[in-house]
Amino acid sequence: MSIKDETVLFNFGEGKEREIQKTLGMVYDALVEKGYNPINQIVGYLLSGDPAYIPRHNDARNIIRQYDRDELLEELITHYMADLGRR
Repeated sequence: MSIKDETVLFNFGEGKEREIQKTLGMVYDALVEKGYNPINQIVGYLLSGDPAYIPRHNDARNIIRQYDRDELLEELITHYMADLGRR
């Protein structure tokens, strides 16, 4: 079996979960304060990696860039699935 056929296990530190939640909340609030649709802007950032989707207001751009996009996505999916009762 080649390496490409094996499932890769991804895991990041458990301690980051709360900090990522706090970060996403702060970024969300900054986007709302600036009059943007926060969901659209965060999705744009996660898909493209372009920090221009996140304003500099309240240092939101620097705050969200502390984390890799895969860490942010994992946290979002984890909470979404928990809301569905699948955790």
